[in-house]
Amino acid sequence: MYYAIEAIVIIALCVIVSFLAFSNYKKHVEQTIGNAEDEARAIIDEALKTAETKKREGLLEIKEESIRTKNELDKEIKERRAEAQRYERRVQQKEESIDKKADAIEKKEAGLVAREEELAKQREVVARLNEERVQELERISGLTSEQAKEHLLKIVEDEVKHETAVMIKEMENRAKEEASKKAREYVVTAIQKCAADHVSETTISVVQLPNDEMKGRIIGREGRNIRTLETLTGVELIIDDTPEAVILSGFDPIRREVARIALEKLIVDGRIHPARIEEMVEKAQKEVEVMIKEEGESATLEVGVHGIHPELVKLLGKMRFRTSYGQNALKHSIEVAHLTGLLAAEMGLDVRMAKRAGLLHDIGKAVDHEMEGSHIQLGADLCRKYKESAVVINAVESHHGDVEAQSLIACLVQAADTISAARPGARRETLETYTTRLKQLEEITNNFKGVDKSFAIQAGREVRVMVVPEQINDADMILLARDISKQIEAELEYPGQIKVNVIRESRVVEYAK
Repeated sequence: MYYAIEAIVIIALCVIVSFLAFSNYKKHVEQTIGNAEDEARAIIDEALKTAETKKREGLLEIKEESIRTKNELDKEIKERRAEAQRYERRVQQKEESIDKKADAIEKKEAGLVAREEELAKQREVVARLNEERVQELERISGLTSEQAKEHLLKIVEDEVKHETAVMIKEMENRAKEEASKKAREYVVTAIQKCAADHVSETTISVVQLPNDEMKGRIIGREGRNIRTLETLTGVELIIDDTPEAVILSGFDPIRREVARIALEKLIVDGRIHPARIEEMVEKAQKEVEVMIKEEGESATLEVGVHGIHPELVKLLGKMRFRTSYGQNALKHSIEVAHLTGLLAAEMGLDVRMAKRAGLLHDIGKAVDHEMEGSHIQLGADLCRKYKESAVVINAVESHHGDVEAQSLIACLVQAADTISAARPGARRETLETYTTRLKQLEEITNNFKGVDKSFAIQAGREVRVMVVPEQINDADMILLARDISKQIEAELEYPGQIKVNVIRESRVVEYAK
């Protein structure tokens, strides 16, 4: 009984303990759940706050971006409006300029019309005054127009007689020089001792390229490189289908040489643009100037002539780039100097003075394309300017027969110049040019009244004119020869001189039966 009560008490205690433990556990669980719910609410509140903050920040960024974009658009719109206003002002200025030019042109046209009317009136006045002048002259002089013509014709005949006498004297002097056997021996000896290369004239230079891609670089964007090079040098660049080559075309050999050197330097350098082209052209010009000076000094050393003025030496170097009918002017001058020296040595004259005159006889060709006048007159003026001797000046003036030779050295220079120019291979002329000149020579003479037929002989250096004896008398032959020579001088270009030989022949035929 006791044990049963004890067991019941124990069981009751266990139940009470278990109930208390369960109650505590339930409280603890409920407390834990409550804490978790509070923490969850705090997290949710924090997340909501963070999301709200992020949202506000995003809206602010979007708003700032839209404001920045709007500002940029406003700026671009303002710039475009300003540019449009500038274009509008330019167009307006051009329209105003065009209107002004149109007004000026209209005024000029009106002025020209008025001038034409005034000129027409002045022509009428001049014609009337001319008629009155002729009538007054006839009244004062007591001569009619026909009588005045006869008087003028008499004056012209006297002038022709004088010119004929001068020509006869020149031909006699030439015949005396050519008739001398000893002179021929001197000439032959001089030619044998002096031999020179054949030369040919050219107006183009060819520059080789490493590849065809270089052509595009030479042309440049929108052709700016080739335009710059052509503008600076004055030479035309021909870029065609020729593989790996560019052709430089120009009649000024010095400019063509400058362009060739500059282009080769640009190809080697590889940097081809307008600024570099200007730099290379300037360097090439300096090189050509040095080359000209060296060529002149080399020529004086080769001939053995010293004491020539430095400016004349530089002009001699320029002649290295000058040609005449394919013959190089500097080589021709050196050859003439050697020939003159050899002829002077044979005749016992001053060899140094002879060489000096021969070397400088064509110095005018170095500047005849830059200054007005013939190379003879220019050369004589240059020699006077730089204090050359009277013998040299006279040799320069007389080497084509324009002035009478006053010394034997001047005669030798004239002979040596003819030898150098006339030797086989010294000069060349295209067949077409040669035949055209002969044809023109015969056409000029055939157009004169009284000419039966004419013949161009001796390679165009002489024209023989056969006249109709019934129409041309002996006195008219002199006038005809003079008129033909003047016409040839006015219409033809030729080296040396052309002899006009007018022939009048009368034949009487009778048959014996």
